[in-house]
Amino acid sequence: MSFIIAAPASGSGKTTITLGLLRALSRTRTVRAAKSGPDYIDPRFHEAACGQPCLNLDAWAMTPDRIKALAAGSDPLIIEGAMGLFDGAPPDSKGATADLARILGLPVVLVVDAAKMAGSVAPLVKGFMDYDPRVRIAGVILNNVGSARHETMLRHALSGITIFGVLPRNPALAQPSRHLGLVQAQERDDLLAFLDQAADLVSETIDITALLGTDETALKPQQSQRIAPPAQRIAIAEDAAFAFTYPHILSDWRAAGAQISFFSPLANEAPADADFMYLPGGYPELYAGRLANNSVFLDGLRSTNATIYGECGGYMVLGDTLTDVDGVIHRMAGLLPLQTSFADRKLHLGYRSLRATKGPFTGQWTGHEFHYATTQRADGTPLFDATDAEGANLSPMGLIQNNVSGSFAHIIDAG
Repeated sequence: MSFIIAAPASGSGKTTITLGLLRALSRTRTVRAAKSGPDYIDPRFHEAACGQPCLNLDAWAMTPDRIKALAAGSDPLIIEGAMGLFDGAPPDSKGATADLARILGLPVVLVVDAAKMAGSVAPLVKGFMDYDPRVRIAGVILNNVGSARHETMLRHALSGITIFGVLPRNPALAQPSRHLGLVQAQERDDLLAFLDQAADLVSETIDITALLGTDETALKPQQSQRIAPPAQRIAIAEDAAFAFTYPHILSDWRAAGAQISFFSPLANEAPADADFMYLPGGYPELYAGRLANNSVFLDGLRSTNATIYGECGGYMVLGDTLTDVDGVIHRMAGLLPLQTSFADRKLHLGYRSLRATKGPFTGQWTGHEFHYATTQRADGTPLFDATDAEGANLSPMGLIQNNVSGSFAHIIDAG
């Protein structure tokens, strides 16, 4: 009863259809969600849709055993793919959604944006179905269909291929986005209404019973390596500026007995008494002025003897200054000799293999980098040695100074 929602390319409608399915199914049963790859934003929408934590399953950064252990469970699991079905990291597309299909043995449902095609849909779909016999495409969902006549042409072209549903064009379901993806779930006042609208449309246009009958694979419990907590008591920043945490890491820490508390820098809250303080990534650049004036939060960081670690956005806030997109310079915590800027944006994107000999995360790690910030100054001792997905050496990443460290890389799993 589990399956993967994939597509030939990004922008085909995977997320909206996945959310609609999760919401519709959750009205009558428990359903679980997962997202392929290093994504922080879509999973929060998944959680809102089905009321269950959303997993990240990353076939580049995680071992097959780790993926199988995370995916195990008796309730249906709907996995949303990333990019196109066979798109992954260079040079050989490792980490593609297709890798998850191979590892888990789950069928794929292909979402095709049919807005600008008719008969050409057949060679597209048949090409995907025949490309790799290890990846079983159970059928298709046709999206953005313009009319009944258009649907008839598409169905005729796909004769003999299972069509689970046909969704009409619906501009009302378009979702707002920004440079790292969708606007975050917690920022949308209309989220529940949007999810219900998507669920209603999916229920009317997709044969959900047939979808649930595509697979009888049992995702059996399996043991795998877990990430040890960096301390017993952990305080984590969590709000719209600091929202990028991986549920599997927090679950690992809790399973090992760590006590986790949360605080909101945007609400000017100081970290709770803890041994380890974690500032995850997010969108601090959108709230830089507000954060710069939140003295309770900043003084709480400056006055602690606890270990402090920041990832991406959290790393920038630990630095001296952050320049926003308008060129305004904001003073941050001043705990690392670091100056970053969004005034001159440059995309940094890709998987990273990381190695640290100091700091709270010594050893080998897999990670991912995705940001538009530029580093104007970074003095001192780097935190990680790094290579990219192809094994090429990169400049050392991050900084470590006294009890404070961080980098632009998001740690995904043990290397």
